[in-house]
Amino acid sequence: MAEAEASERVMPHSVDCDLFKEPVKKRRSRSHREQQFQAFPSAEQSALKEYEKLESRTRRILSNTYQKMIQSVFLDDSIPSGLKYLINRLLALIEKPPVEPIYVGFLGSTGAGKSSLINALIQQAMFLPVSGESICTSCIVQVSSGCCEQYEAKIHLLSDQEWKAELKDLTMLLHRADGPRGEEVDMWARDDAAEEAAQKLQMLYGHGAERRHYEDLLKMKPRGRIPTSRIITLKAEETIDKCSVIWVISDVERVSGGKAHEDLLNESIKACQRGFCRDIALVVTKTDKLHLREYLRERKMGNQAIQSQREAVLQRNEIIKLQRSRILKEKLKRKLPADSKVLEASDLVYTVSAHEYWQQAFLTEEESEIPKLREYVRKRLLDKKRRLVTKYVTEAFGLLLLTDTFNSEESLLTEHLNMGGLRRFVEEKMELLEKAIEQCFARMEQPLQAGVQVARASYRRILRTCLVRSRGNQGFHQTLKAVCLKNGVYASRTLARIDLNGALSQPIYDQIDPVFGGIFRDGKPTGSALMLHIDAFKHSLEERMAEIGIRNGWKYDGYKRGFLIQEISAILGGLEGHILRRKRKIYESVSSSIQSDLKPCYEEAAQITGKKACERMKDVIRRGVERQVAEGMFERARERMWHQFQQLKHGITEKVKGSITTMLTLAAPQGDGLYKELADVRSEQKEMEKLHRSLREVAENAQLRRSMQDFLLQMSPSKAGPHGTKL
Repeated sequence: MAEAEASERVMPHSVDCDLFKEPVKKRRSRSHREQQFQAFPSAEQSALKEYEKLESRTRRILSNTYQKMIQSVFLDDSIPSGLKYLINRLLALIEKPPVEPIYVGFLGSTGAGKSSLINALIQQAMFLPVSGESICTSCIVQVSSGCCEQYEAKIHLLSDQEWKAELKDLTMLLHRADGPRGEEVDMWARDDAAEEAAQKLQMLYGHGAERRHYEDLLKMKPRGRIPTSRIITLKAEETIDKCSVIWVISDVERVSGGKAHEDLLNESIKACQRGFCRDIALVVTKTDKLHLREYLRERKMGNQAIQSQREAVLQRNEIIKLQRSRILKEKLKRKLPADSKVLEASDLVYTVSAHEYWQQAFLTEEESEIPKLREYVRKRLLDKKRRLVTKYVTEAFGLLLLTDTFNSEESLLTEHLNMGGLRRFVEEKMELLEKAIEQCFARMEQPLQAGVQVARASYRRILRTCLVRSRGNQGFHQTLKAVCLKNGVYASRTLARIDLNGALSQPIYDQIDPVFGGIFRDGKPTGSALMLHIDAFKHSLEERMAEIGIRNGWKYDGYKRGFLIQEISAILGGLEGHILRRKRKIYESVSSSIQSDLKPCYEEAAQITGKKACERMKDVIRRGVERQVAEGMFERARERMWHQFQQLKHGITEKVKGSITTMLTLAAPQGDGLYKELADVRSEQKEMEKLHRSLREVAENAQLRRSMQDFLLQMSPSKAGPHGTKL
């Protein structure tokens, strides 16, 4: 949490120099800001500009206050902890990034239309090259969670050491070390995994690179360089689990019966369980692709015969939405709590046409549904900006209120009794919170145990499904080697993703998913939700402080009460982020545990070469799994997840105890005018108070503009369709 980190940043004498740090100035040019607003209608642009002004003025006030505080203590031999806390909190707020981006994940197979969709959304027809006969923009990225993504940009991902390891794996797929000189794989027998490895090497080093050995390739330079301006550096944590929105992209011709988007939907649901994702949708692309005669022949409409291509496309779109929404909602209900926000979404399926968005040959711009997706993203961004600025201004106002407590000499004895009673109350409520968290997590024990039993009963069948191919081992040898080299997980551009660890752990996840989702639910909280107990703790503290104030008459201390309530909200608000970050590690602990236990057998299998290598690799994997199951592999996975839950409980209680104890100490009367010589920041307080009051006015103005905009749109004449036809 920011508060805890700030209180620890400055220690007496040893690092006092940190107090005098100059805030990092992050200025964006006017043209950059204007460019950001261009995608928004005028009403929303006005709201964004007002929020930008609020944030900018708040940051300026904080900077002025920080400079005054620094100047007032610059020559002091010792600086009490209360002032250090205040100065560090000011610095942290000043340097806080102005806005956090919204990550939208575009998941889809090659050729599904991701690049065309992105180009249409940002209104840049050729921002990304689109796939024609060749694959222009796709790049496979495999991360530790086993999820495979395709990014629509050229991506510089690996460090030098990581690339060397990757290069070694690629060459191992292409060559057999059978004897001192090695033996090349028969090119006609090469499977998809090896073919993909060859394509990667050819792309980087040119044709013929697939026949070279690892040591030779190390000495070669890539044949082309990516311009620095086009490099996007990603870390494993910044793929799918950082996305707050995930769109699974599927070509209209593949949406029925296609396996790829079903796999990606499953990965997206897992991201909801373990990451920050709050919304999932299926985006069906290329909906303009329809053969009218064939469509009419397949659908006998009777008196409701379709008269045009446009009518047929719109009718098919509605059918797809109804069918796929029902299927997707049923899938989500099996994995997520019934009141999850994902299930409350008004649209689970979009039917879009980037081609018709640009051409409007028979669909209007609105009927292409590109504006609908764009509006969704804009609304998310505007809502997030509003929440962040409101929180930022409120937090800044609370900090400036804190400065008054350092100069207070009023009612010291009464205040001391108030603080003492409040501390005892906090300790009692902390004990209740710890017990509530224990009971909340205890709900996981039964499904974890049931999952282990199902996993033990089904692991042989699951392993057989993963390892046995109906056409035999032809074309599977190098794929299996790739699976082993990647510790049980392999995904490629052409093959369905293979995840032995995920498959073996799936019976456990099937049992725990509903309960896990209930604990970390993001919808309306119920008794099983973790945040419900934390919110109850927060409200009990706020009510207690209000009671003490009324009973004892905090005549001189309205500011202090405001500070305490605001800081409690900040502390517990930061705690939610901590819980979300820990959630991923908890959720993945089962499959990670199984992967860790099976790693030795994967490594052994990866080294196998020569005759019947594929069957020998399978035997090594089977024996390794049997041995680990006998030694308690599934039980260890259960214990590791349970240990992660206990660590989270300990982390929550320790963070809350430490932060609130520090806060109460700072808010306690200082005595003898200890800080009477502090700089006068009353003007900054008054200005900050005005900004805080203006938050409501800005929100009301934004709502009024939006209502007026909606009214004008409703009153406008019906829009003409393509070529002037009325809709």
